[in-house]
Amino acid sequence: MADQPKPEGKAPTAPVPPAAPKAPPPPPQAPATPWESGLTRALKERFGDQILEFTAQHGQEFLVAKPEAVIPILGYLKSEAAFDYLVDVTAVDYPKRAERFDLVYVLYSFARNQRIRLKTRIPEGYQPPTATDVHLTADWLEREVFDMFGIEFSGHPNMRRILMPEEWEGYPLRKDYSILRQDEAWVRQNLGIESAQ
Repeated sequence: MADQPKPEGKAPTAPVPPAAPKAPPPPPQAPATPWESGLTRALKERFGDQILEFTAQHGQEFLVAKPEAVIPILGYLKSEAAFDYLVDVTAVDYPKRAERFDLVYVLYSFARNQRIRLKTRIPEGYQPPTATDVHLTADWLEREVFDMFGIEFSGHPNMRRILMPEEWEGYPLRKDYSILRQDEAWVRQNLGIESAQ
């Protein structure tokens, strides 16, 4: 029997890699709702238009105030409303906004078992007054904000870096600060190595 020609087959193809998984959609943002309580009414009566808004979001309560009202409000909350623990002071950087920074004070009342946040907006170069005369814990907290964001607090007893070396250049939590740059000169000079960044 004569050999019959074999049918021509297709050349083997490389397997197709699976498509990259799509990033999940961001979770829906819960809308901010007005925060109304006996405390907000008392604050509004005492400070009037110095307080710009009261809101609640994700179970967290915020009041937004003008910068010059922050220290009087902190004092009132401590002496009149039992918010006697300044838990944290931090900032958020919005480099394209005229009022570049949100400055945020987190307060807790042991008597009320309640936590609130006092926010204010400040421009680049504005030096908010220190809260150390109201809360001793403001000392190191304000130094950390200075160290990471470059916000200087006027009247602070020891306004210097607390996390980074004194010679460090720049403020690592500003959004225009390159994390890859770090401070290569400081690393070379003090550690004797080239930065691995």
